[in-house]
Amino acid sequence: MELNHTHDVNARSWLASANTAGADFPIQNLPFTVFRRAGTSEAFRGGVAIGDQVIDLGAAAGGLSGVAADAANATAQPALNALMEMGPAAWKALRHALFDALKDGARGASTDAIKARLVPIAAIEHKVPTRIGDYTDFYTSIHHARNVGRISRPDAPLTPNFQWIPTAYHGRGSSVVVSGNQFRRPMGQGMPAGATQPVYGPSVRLDYELELAIWIGHGNAQGEQIKLANAEAHVFGYGLLNDWSARDIQFWEMAPLGPFLGKSFCTTISPWIVTQEALAPYRLPFTRPDDEPQPLPYLEDPHNRAQGTLDIELEVLIESEQMRSKRLAPARVSHTNFKHQYWTVAQMVAQHTVNGCNLNAGDLFGSGTISGPTHEEAGAIIEQTKGGKEPLNLAGTGEQRAFLLDGDAVILRGWCERAGFARIGFGESRGRVLPALGT
Repeated sequence: MELNHTHDVNARSWLASANTAGADFPIQNLPFTVFRRAGTSEAFRGGVAIGDQVIDLGAAAGGLSGVAADAANATAQPALNALMEMGPAAWKALRHALFDALKDGARGASTDAIKARLVPIAAIEHKVPTRIGDYTDFYTSIHHARNVGRISRPDAPLTPNFQWIPTAYHGRGSSVVVSGNQFRRPMGQGMPAGATQPVYGPSVRLDYELELAIWIGHGNAQGEQIKLANAEAHVFGYGLLNDWSARDIQFWEMAPLGPFLGKSFCTTISPWIVTQEALAPYRLPFTRPDDEPQPLPYLEDPHNRAQGTLDIELEVLIESEQMRSKRLAPARVSHTNFKHQYWTVAQMVAQHTVNGCNLNAGDLFGSGTISGPTHEEAGAIIEQTKGGKEPLNLAGTGEQRAFLLDGDAVILRGWCERAGFARIGFGESRGRVLPALGT
């Protein structure tokens, strides 16, 4: 990802709201979504955010030309799969055409078409932006792995394979929902401490997991591998992902296989997809301490070493029923950065396909819980409370949480900031816990 004119920090838009300091969606961002006007029966279709507006891409396509017009036309349906399948050249053409038409002083058919097809973000509703054929959730934070491992395996918190492969499990795409949705506390079996047989009922150890959503663009044929050097060309963009987890159900069922009912009840994503190109200024080198295992050759590449890591600031907030009723701000409970992940996104893509597994446009990866090296950077409540033994305090009300309670809303936010470049925001992922059925 090379820097170009779309990363110019001095670029401004004729849309004033895109130039507001600290806003998520300046002209240098241009994230994709699927939307319609709230409360209407309009068809969902693709859009791009600019300031406090969203561009109705399919309707504005007539003002564009060439590959950019073809790409915009591909969004005039209730999923972005067709655009994603077109590949990086089409994604770039559309992004650059929009940037040029949105610049301050821009004139012409494309600018006129966009101005006529703006919808206020405050007046829209979203849906999951792709038809998710498959959802894979990774496990790539060594800090999270150690924190959780110490709870159940204090003498050997890391599994032997963690430092050799980016591990993952196949999740449930049908229960992925977009930000703003609510879900029921899951029912299931758990084995309470000291019990001799499991109990059935609502989960009492409900948790969140702070993750990135990684959206796959064009895929690979079954039986073919995506080499590490080419892996990033298969990633369309990024969002926020909350991998809700019922820890009591999860830990009981994960013997001997992996997550099942403890994870499949709900996954909440943000509605915006920030493109690879928008994040080009926020690449960092991938490093591994010299005294730790180095990746095997198929997971090594000079480009990945030079700029395989992403510098993305992330935070988690909890909004309790009490905060909501008193109109208090949510309490921040974690602040970390994606740069702490042990494996890069390119390594995840390469590992996923090394056996010939085929990825498809619109597939979703979860990055795995994102935790940093300090207690304040933990990406799940089970880490912060050491398995529920040390409840955390919520600023503003003084409430405590060992795990999530009914009525709690969890909000994930993300952004990139670097001197000499524009701030890039991810919006938010928000989900709320409802009581279990029958309670």
